[in-house]
Amino acid sequence: MEDEQDDYFFDLYNNSENTSYPDYVDNEHVELCSASNVNQFGSAIIPYFYYINFLLSYLGNWLALFIIVKLEKVNSVTNIFLINLVTSNILFASSFPFLAKYHSSEWIFGTVLCKLVSSAHLIGFYSSILFLTLMTFDRYLAVVHAVSAAKSRRRAYAIGASSIVWFITLVLASLNELVFKGVWKDSEQGLMCEETGYDPDVVKQWNLVSYYMRFLLFFLLPLFMVMYCYTCITVRIMSTLMREKWHSVKLIFIIMFTFFVCWTPYNIVILLKAIQISIADDANPMCVQVEVLNYALYVTRNIAFLYCCISPMFYSFVGKRFQSHFRKLLLKNMPCLARHYRAASLSSKYTSQRTSHTNDF
Repeated sequence: MEDEQDDYFFDLYNNSENTSYPDYVDNEHVELCSASNVNQFGSAIIPYFYYINFLLSYLGNWLALFIIVKLEKVNSVTNIFLINLVTSNILFASSFPFLAKYHSSEWIFGTVLCKLVSSAHLIGFYSSILFLTLMTFDRYLAVVHAVSAAKSRRRAYAIGASSIVWFITLVLASLNELVFKGVWKDSEQGLMCEETGYDPDVVKQWNLVSYYMRFLLFFLLPLFMVMYCYTCITVRIMSTLMREKWHSVKLIFIIMFTFFVCWTPYNIVILLKAIQISIADDANPMCVQVEVLNYALYVTRNIAFLYCCISPMFYSFVGKRFQSHFRKLLLKNMPCLARHYRAASLSSKYTSQRTSHTNDF
């Protein structure tokens, strides 16, 4: 589950008021900060949000994928990257129904799906980051180094770069989930999909190292790379007055901007929580600060997940080609709308002609 993949290395500190690990992990009973209020807040809201997010994400991303595959040139470099990005969003959203059920009650899907769903969530998330960064770098090459990059920006280059992204995310994002995740029964919360079967200190340290690595590789590095690429693109366009390039850059720029607006608060909060756990004193925990960060984590996480619903809209309403394809798709499958559109077009054309003739006099 995504809550535990982000939070488990915080659970030793704040998961419940009175928590004990299964016998095969650790029999020591540890007093921790209570998180009952935060858990009730999450269980009352999160399941509904996940179901809505799943439906909207699937509808928007599958529509974008259909338009790219059926109505666009699939072999173009940009569309290859877009297909992989949409696939990442679909993979990410596919975990929501399982996580919604988990939030509302307990984990009922078994150990195999516990590992797979947790892995799919992380792989979809981190591959989205890398594909967005890759698309930005590709736009940088196409605009700033158009002549020198013309020969290298081919289908093989896009497929090779996409394969590298999937390999990196499969190894780095899913390794922790496949190795440590398991199902065990808590006396109060029922079946839990969390890291288990290993010494808690080992799991805590591994997760802290893993998180800091992910923060640097999948968030901080892409952020600086995107800022550099778009700064160069903006300077290039302004210096050469390449107005026609704005349409090819605008779509990806808005996607990237929205992505980081949605995900930056979330990454900052979990970074603060990781730092908090690193310096925490178990004998004297700061429970007020822990609770505040837990609430902030719920809010920023939900803002971040909205990106899966928002991003497909840009494919339809920002890119001119997507607008045209989407309009043709609607007109083809909705005859009544097609008749209304033709009537509106004829009226607009007639008005334009009358205005033209009037201006002749």
